[in-house]
Formats: sequence, structure tokens, C-alpha cells
Amino acid sequence: MYKEDFSFRLAFLRNRMNISARDMSLSLGQNPGYINNIESGKALPSMSMFFYICEYLGISPAEFFDTENDSPIKTKKFMENLFQLDEESLNAVSVIVERLSKK
Repeated sequence: MYKEDFSFRLAFLRNRMNISARDMSLSLGQNPGYINNIESGKALPSMSMFFYICEYLGISPAEFFDTENDSPIKTKKFMENLFQLDEESLNAVSVIVERLSKK
């Protein structure tokens, strides 16, 4: 993933959560323009700050870089719920998902 891709992904995920760059920066204990500098490509976070960003967004680093998943938080919650299902319910959900994905 290139710097521009990283910046775009961060902006995309932050916007999906309806959080301003300023609020996110301050919540992370940084100056108000911190996230804007990353999203504009002027800076990259340190590795430890990247982990804090992922934690703030409620996703893992792997989910951050999974650009094919536009809703990693919803996907994560969905998967957690799937693990709670019994075999019969899991089969029913599987059939529904298969039918929806064919449309």
C-alpha cells in the first residue's frame, strides 16, 4: 500500500464513522491537524500511532489494509454474530447470503 492509498483508506474509514479529522486527532492526543496531515499525504503515523488509529476505528491493522472491505466494523460484528450460531442457523444464513450475492 502506497502513502496515497494509506491516506485515502484512513479518510474513507474515518468518514464512514462520521468523525471529523479534528475530533479524531484530539481523541488520539494529537494536535488538531494531525489526521489532516496524514490524509493530505504530508505525514505518516508512527507504527505505535497506527495501532492507536486502528484501535480508535475499532478495527485490526489487517482490516485497515483490507481495501476490498468497505465496512470492516460491520463485517467484524457480523462475523462475531456468526460464531454464536448453531449449525442449523448457520446453514440458513449461508443460503441467504448465497442468494443475495447472486443478485
